[in-house]
Order: sequence, then C-alpha cells, then structure tokens
Amino acid sequence: MHPNLETAYQTTGMAEVRHKVLRNTYGLLGLSMIPTVMGAIVGTNMNFGFLAGSPIIGMLAILAVFYGLVFAIEKNRYSSAGVFLMLGFTFLMGLLLGPLLQLAFKFSNGGQLIMTAGAATALVFFVMAGIATTTKRDLSGLGNFLTVGAIVLMVAVVANIFLRMPAFHLMISAAFALFSSLMILWQVKVVVDGGEDSYISAALSIYISIYNLFTSLLQLLLAFAGERD
Repeated sequence: MHPNLETAYQTTGMAEVRHKVLRNTYGLLGLSMIPTVMGAIVGTNMNFGFLAGSPIIGMLAILAVFYGLVFAIEKNRYSSAGVFLMLGFTFLMGLLLGPLLQLAFKFSNGGQLIMTAGAATALVFFVMAGIATTTKRDLSGLGNFLTVGAIVLMVAVVANIFLRMPAFHLMISAAFALFSSLMILWQVKVVVDGGEDSYISAALSIYISIYNLFTSLLQLLLAFAGERD
C-alpha cells in the first residue's frame, strides 16, 4: 500500500473509533438519566434521618459505596457488566439526591428551582461539549489544574463537615459548579482526542461532573432564590 494511502486509512480508522466512543458515551449518559430519575423519585420519599444523626459515619459509608462502585465499573470498563454496574451506580446517585430534593420541596418555588437547575446543567453540558468537540486547542494543561482543584475541593468539603459554615458551603458549591463545568469540557475533549477508548469510563466521569454541577447549582438557587412557604 502507498504510504500516503496507508496513513490516510489509519487516520480515518482512528477518527471512526473516536466517533464511536463519543457516540456510545453520549448514549450511555442518556440511558443513565433513567435510573437517576427513578432513584431520585424513591429518594424523595425516603427518610434520611439516620444520616442527620451520624453525618460523619453516614458520609464515610456513602463514600465507601461510591468508590467501591466506581472501582467495580472501572474493572469492567470493556464489558457489558460495566454498563449494568453503571446503571446501578446512577440509581444510587439518584437515591442520594433525596435529601436535597426534600429540602427543595420545602420551598414554594422548589419545583421550579429544580427544573431551572436541570435546564442550566443541560445548557452548560451542551456548551462545554460543543466547545470540546470543535476546538483545536490543546487542553492537556487543564487536566493538571483540575487535579489540584479536585484536591482543594475535597479538603474543603471534609473541613466543612466539621465547621458547618453556611457561607463556606455556598462558596464550595460555587467552586464545584465551575470545577464541574471545566471537567465536562476536559473530559469530552479527552474522548475527542482519542485519549479514552472506553465509553463506559468516559460516561462515568462525565456523569459525575454533571451530577455535581446539578447539585451545586440547585443548592445555590435554593440559597439565593428559594421562597419559603
């Protein structure tokens, strides 16, 4: 085969693989919203009083389950088992929305604020995904910035478990909203550039960013636009 033709063939093949991974990522993300909504409906009608009684132990238990499922999904990132684990994970994440949604429904405009947060999250996702898909810039440096940001945010979250400062909590929520938006941009760009060959791993990481973005925006909206009955 002529070298130029062989190079063109390889380039086309790589582009097709990247497109397939991106398409499947979006497909799994869309599918994951179904168990998330189902979990949220169940969670809204659950009693989470046990978490209020032992917030630190409850948080540690949730983190253990969260990272356990993430580890299991990554171990099965190339098999159908990973898809089913992903759907179970998203149901659990929907379930964990229960306390926040219960709080939202205590406001007279809670339902409206939930829809606003959802619409804003979708808008940010489409904008960031669109930029990542079309930009030619190298965003690898953004990954280092986000790594540092993730560490800082985790330290802040743990610290506020003990401090319980409302103003600090809102600052963390605002930081998480910005961080999650940039994470979506970077994660989609990684897939577009061929840096991720598992659509399950890609969907998992993007889903977590979307989830964090939604919860952060909703908390900010409840704090600044919530109307008590």
